[in-house]
Amino acid sequence: MLGRFRSKKAEAPVSSDSDNIIVAENVVKTYDTGTTRVEALKGVSFAVGRGEMVAVMGPSGCGKTTLLNTLSGLDSVDSGQIWLEGQDLATMGDKKRTDYRARRMGFVFQVFNLLPVLNAVENVELPLLVAGVRLSEARERSMAALERVELADWADHRPAELSGGQRQRVTIARSLVNDPAIVWADEPTGALDSKTAQDIMDLLGTLNRDHGMTLVLVTHDAHVGNQAHRIVRMQDGEIVGEETPSASSVTEQSNHIAEPVTV
Repeated sequence: MLGRFRSKKAEAPVSSDSDNIIVAENVVKTYDTGTTRVEALKGVSFAVGRGEMVAVMGPSGCGKTTLLNTLSGLDSVDSGQIWLEGQDLATMGDKKRTDYRARRMGFVFQVFNLLPVLNAVENVELPLLVAGVRLSEARERSMAALERVELADWADHRPAELSGGQRQRVTIARSLVNDPAIVWADEPTGALDSKTAQDIMDLLGTLNRDHGMTLVLVTHDAHVGNQAHRIVRMQDGEIVGEETPSASSVTEQSNHIAEPVTV
């Protein structure tokens, strides 16, 4: 199977045409709170296959979000190495790393982080405008992204006029607008009811399946995790195991929805 986690150090970094798009080796991350030293990651090693959907699960405080932040380059590591598409993050300067994130990554969070004064398409196109893309091109690409998440008809609506599920769809569209190789999702369904959460997972699954998007998601929800290709389990800053969800668990999840709501 692609992307098995490993406790031993890799012999060599993978190349950009490898099956593994993400490789982490012996990653260590600590935080000094002033009174205590917290070991958030304790020598974590694992890999994610190109086009794979991986769910990282574990109890609160186990290091899930820290792992996502370090893998994506949002946070630095104390030691260890991370390769994305064959590129060593440690060899990138701050500007190159920021540019790489803007071009090759998308982010979806539990908190929607939409600007209330902008409508849906303006929120989606904002990162393109910041990157210097012409307004006409940014608008065209943003409308295409909203079309992919089935929200083009709501392009001129502001966040306050959208349901929670619609706002999360705008967030997903924004994460897709640069056609990323990797999308990182931290509790993407955490603020949603079960029916809306399932709709969002169906959308992410479709994007992964039909567009080859590699998706790494952090979740505490077993129903969400069971829809990934693989579940990686963390505890106390370490990866303690992995599993492949059974077909029966995925089928059960698709039927485990609440009363219909507007999404």
